[in-house]
Amino acid sequence: MNKTNRQILGRLGAAAMAIALASPASAETLADAMISAYRNSHLLEQNRAVLRAADENVAINVSSLRPTLGLAGSVTSSHPATFSTLNKNLYGTLGLQASMTLLDFGRTRAAIEGAKQSALATRAALVGVEQQVLLGAVKAYMDVRNAQEVVHLNDGSVRVLRQQLKAARDRFDVGEITRTDVAQAQAALAAAHSKLTAAQGQLAMAREAYKAAVGHYPGKLSRPPKAPAIPRSLKDAAAIAQHDQPALKQAQYQVKAAEYAVKRAKAQVRPTLSATAQYGINSLSNTQLQGVLTLSQPIYAGGKISAYYRQALAQEDQNKAALLQTAVQVTQNVGNAWAQLAVARSSITAYDEQIRAAKTAYTGVQEEAKLGSRTTLNVLNAEQALLDARASRVSAGTNEYVAVYQLLASMGLLTAKHLGLGVPSYDPTAYYNAVKSAPATSVQGRALDRVLKSMGK
Repeated sequence: MNKTNRQILGRLGAAAMAIALASPASAETLADAMISAYRNSHLLEQNRAVLRAADENVAINVSSLRPTLGLAGSVTSSHPATFSTLNKNLYGTLGLQASMTLLDFGRTRAAIEGAKQSALATRAALVGVEQQVLLGAVKAYMDVRNAQEVVHLNDGSVRVLRQQLKAARDRFDVGEITRTDVAQAQAALAAAHSKLTAAQGQLAMAREAYKAAVGHYPGKLSRPPKAPAIPRSLKDAAAIAQHDQPALKQAQYQVKAAEYAVKRAKAQVRPTLSATAQYGINSLSNTQLQGVLTLSQPIYAGGKISAYYRQALAQEDQNKAALLQTAVQVTQNVGNAWAQLAVARSSITAYDEQIRAAKTAYTGVQEEAKLGSRTTLNVLNAEQALLDARASRVSAGTNEYVAVYQLLASMGLLTAKHLGLGVPSYDPTAYYNAVKSAPATSVQGRALDRVLKSMGK
């Protein structure tokens, strides 16, 4: 790394540490970060729009049961049967035409119910996205704190090694140690500078990841609160996941939607009864009223109707298999999260013991070096071992905390509501209730207008 890059990273690290030492009153909590992520997430906004589009599918299918009204006009040109004259007659009509499907043997009803199940599946998927956003905020928050502590540790190591180098030079001047000892101290200080620069770079990247996840750069971050409570056993956690995991709910709704699709495809062979009424005036100023009942029954469609039915059956089998696979995956994810938490906790215990031992060793090597039984390199190695143990302990603590939230996400509990963040949560039913009856832009659509206004649309 060239000098310019080291200076840039150094300034970034210094700025980050200066922010970290700011007034406690300005400290940002983990809850603040999660609320900000919830409010500012473009991914959440995107999937809320996806849900609104799915809600509209219900309205579209509901509209198929209603009459349609429109203008109908025609102009007819007629010629005589002989070519002996150029006489040409024009005849035109203009009127209102209304049409409505009276009976389709459940096809539209099946389509409506299928659209409702698809909307519910999309609603469950939105909960999954919410969990993804909140878990991303937790990881970003803890990664910044982890990076800040590692920078602090490496900065302290540089200061200690700088003092040791000065002491080594003083001892060399009086002939207590050799030039080799001084060179070893210089090399250790250079390596510490390199590690500090790398740690500052990691902090800079963690800050960028924080901004992407939360919506702004981190200031001073408070110590994270006590981790949320989790079930006492893996069995209990898996049972909760089988009930609350949004991915599993999504798969269940998709199976129901596929079942309605089969019903709709099966009804395609049934007849359709529709009515049409037209009132208008022709070019001779005569008014007329006409009504028509039409009964249509498919007899042969080239195999298309049968193909649609077989396709619907195949998609139903696909969704049922996907549901079973999702249940397996959910259980596996809970088990993985539980294992990660156990590993992190065991690592913390091990690193605590390692730190205690490394401290004792470092102190002992220092004393022995003063008596001449240990070299400068022995002291430097002991100091580095202690630094590595402390850095590993910091990472293990971060991993443990994140693992708790990962476990909650695997169970389907990492939501703003369950965590009690106190932020007004998005109501997925408000838009659905406003559009499920397919309102037009009229007095009937005022509820929809209010919902859209509350969303800032």
